[in-house]
Amino acid sequence: SRPVTLGSMVYFMSTLSVQLSKKYGSIFTVHFGPKKVVVLAGYKTVKQALVNQAEDFGDRDITPAFYDFNQGHGILFTNGDSWKEMRRFALTNLRDFGMGKKGSEEKILEEVPYLIEVLEKHEGKAFDTTQSVHHAVSNIISAIVYGSRFEYTDPLFTGMVDRVNENVHLIGSASIQMYNMFPWLGPWINNLTRLKKNVADLKMEVIELVRGLKETLNPHMCRGFVDSFLVRKQTLEESGKMDSFYHDDNLLFSIGNLFGAGTDTTGSTLRWGLLLMAKYPHIQDQVQEEISRVIGSRQTLVEDRKNLPYTDAVIHETQRLANIAPMAVPHTTSRDVTFQGYFIKKGTSVIPLLMSVLQDDNEWESPNTFNPSHFLDEQGGFVKRDAFMAFSAGRRVCLGEGLARMELFLFFTSLLQRFRFSPPPGVTEDDLDLTPSVGFTLHPSPHQLCAVSRV
Repeated sequence: SRPVTLGSMVYFMSTLSVQLSKKYGSIFTVHFGPKKVVVLAGYKTVKQALVNQAEDFGDRDITPAFYDFNQGHGILFTNGDSWKEMRRFALTNLRDFGMGKKGSEEKILEEVPYLIEVLEKHEGKAFDTTQSVHHAVSNIISAIVYGSRFEYTDPLFTGMVDRVNENVHLIGSASIQMYNMFPWLGPWINNLTRLKKNVADLKMEVIELVRGLKETLNPHMCRGFVDSFLVRKQTLEESGKMDSFYHDDNLLFSIGNLFGAGTDTTGSTLRWGLLLMAKYPHIQDQVQEEISRVIGSRQTLVEDRKNLPYTDAVIHETQRLANIAPMAVPHTTSRDVTFQGYFIKKGTSVIPLLMSVLQDDNEWESPNTFNPSHFLDEQGGFVKRDAFMAFSAGRRVCLGEGLARMELFLFFTSLLQRFRFSPPPGVTEDDLDLTPSVGFTLHPSPHQLCAVSRV
């Protein structure tokens, strides 16, 4: 096995926690420096905490790094009334602008030809999937937030996507984990300096984009999330409510949260899917046979999902095995709580170990292998699995679950319909490495694939 490096801290910690759970049970305490952390392992325990006792375990643990870069604003790394209002507003307005509905389908289908065009330019030669996939996925959340997509050659857009990807890697690094444990080390941590510069640059870019939208704002025709927020802010100010949660900081950090999360997680999962197809060509064969038989050459639509059970199972199994957020985003207890006979004080950091849920050997027949049959019945029909918690659960369940599911299905089927994915010349399927390249989320290790046209 590959030796543990400083860059693989999150993966190492999550894997170690799974091993500890086998020795100490489904709930145990670890110490990260002076900080006590309760780890919850296994489907039943994580579900009990996040779903059955959602109020008790529903607050976010805001580490020093996350506080530095969000300042108590936005959606992902906040608590209390501000979080409740921003999450409610985001959910309502993202749905209004198509998240998980017909509007999003149209945005994704508009983006598909741009991504196909980029892949076709490689003419079957080996290439790194990172930029093209992340650009396409990022354009969907951009269209919902800003009201329009970007060209892949736009330096503003490509710079923002690159910084998001780098930040995800840096936040998961050992040095930032050390900073979270011992904040006084900050001045000596180079990765923290790099993070601060990236965040400052991203903030300035968002400010410029928002300024442009303000200048062309039409309160009667909102183009996206930003317009809707600006109209709400303007309405409250005109009514004299100057102390509301609708201020510039909440807008800027909410945009940053949505753009970052909407770019990284779905993009990484889609890249895992393509890598796994190249790794397991017999599974790719079955996906493409089903798509050809059911869809033919026309564009796949969301409504086709019910008629593509094997393809749907492959996408779900990709999410399960890719396990891109193995430790979730840490929670804290909102009050003193007794849980499975243990007393946990208010404000205690809690890690719901999603890796232990997605690889729970009490729930999955072959938890450590890529097996689409986990999501198929004996007749080949798709079956939901309660232990599929790729989007977490409870009060902090992924805000963009509906959008992500739609993106994964439409992009994956469209690409598999058009291309055959394989390792580069001289590289065998066995040579393709499934060891993750770790940051705050788990990306595929650097690799290249060939996308050979099937048309």
